[in-house]
Amino acid sequence: MAELERLKAKINNARDLQSIVKIMKAISSTNMHEYELAVKSLGEYSKTLERGLQIVLMTRKDLLGTRSVAEKRCLGAVIFGSEQGLCGNFNERIARFAIDNMDEMACEDRRALAVGERVIDRLEEAGLPVEAHFYFSGDYIGISEVMVGVLERIEVWRLEKGIDEVVLFYNRPVSGLSSAFTPHMTQLFPLDLSWLVGLSEKRWLSRSIPTYSMDANILFSSLVKEYLFFSLYRAFVESLASENASRLSSMQAAERNIEEHLIELTTDFRRQRQEAISSELLDVITGFEALSSQ
Repeated sequence: MAELERLKAKINNARDLQSIVKIMKAISSTNMHEYELAVKSLGEYSKTLERGLQIVLMTRKDLLGTRSVAEKRCLGAVIFGSEQGLCGNFNERIARFAIDNMDEMACEDRRALAVGERVIDRLEEAGLPVEAHFYFSGDYIGISEVMVGVLERIEVWRLEKGIDEVVLFYNRPVSGLSSAFTPHMTQLFPLDLSWLVGLSEKRWLSRSIPTYSMDANILFSSLVKEYLFFSLYRAFVESLASENASRLSSMQAAERNIEEHLIELTTDFRRQRQEAISSELLDVITGFEALSSQ
């Protein structure tokens, strides 16, 4: 009987854990869907910013300037991890990807910021110290606050530390696969000169070219600042979508393991209960036969 009670307790514990996993799976699925919708919206906003830059550059190509290639590059990296666990190899993959790519870059100095605490240990174990960690509170207002803090630290890098190049490392959802993601790197600063030149030479979509009344330098500067903020914001949202996709995948795997474990426990419980019943019946029959023979 003691063994049956022990198995019964294990079954109840497994069912309680199964309920928690189902709740976490539902939360991850909902969050992932919301962030995926945000990614789509950001795609449309990206087109708006590009068209704004195109309008200015079509009439003021002198704003492009020239980009000199520095002999010694000073690199700054913003690496997006997770603030919470239970998301599989999400942090390991982006940390390894960031380290491998930074090792390939010829840099005199390199610095790193982490968005999400869980990725810090992986980076420092690989020999990349993290200067600062930005905590995410978990809502859209929190994303904007974090991005402002990251931009302020990048400005300090540029003005005080001599950082002349900033790159972003983050996990990006794979289109068409709900629970898949892949590590991605994008250059935040300076803006890709060839991309800007391409915008200035690109044909406008209609015959009527929009005009603007404010100073071209101010407008261009404002659009560039907005594009930098947008690039950071998009990286963060795509990272959050990937994190929830990874967590959803982990919860699905955990749910399958719990279901298999429950089947094993239930089968074992039924077998032992049947053995106990058979043993009790055998004792009753033996006792009855002993009394009948007297």
